[in-house]
Amino acid sequence: MAEGQMVLRMAPLPGAELVQRPLQLYRYLLRCCRQLPTKGIQEHYKHTVRQVGTAYAGPWSFRVHSDEDNPERIQQIIKRAIEDADWIMNKYKKQN
Repeated sequence: MAEGQMVLRMAPLPGAELVQRPLQLYRYLLRCCRQLPTKGIQEHYKHTVRQVGTAYAGPWSFRVHSDEDNPERIQQIIKRAIEDADWIMNKYKKQN
């Protein structure tokens, strides 16, 4: 890729560009979970979003980051979580 070019990735669900606050991110990620192929996979990633903060939720854990108050850092976390959700959604699309 040439310098100055930007790669745009499609978000897994419409509305990703509207996510600005942690609660919106939480709801968005749970909606993404409902799009996954099996109930077991859905439950695994729902648990991850709620508790662990790895893989699907990227660096975001609603328990670990609940005291974050820096708006710039919050936006970085949200952006990374949406990118990670995109990766997971694409992973399961390719398998099916």
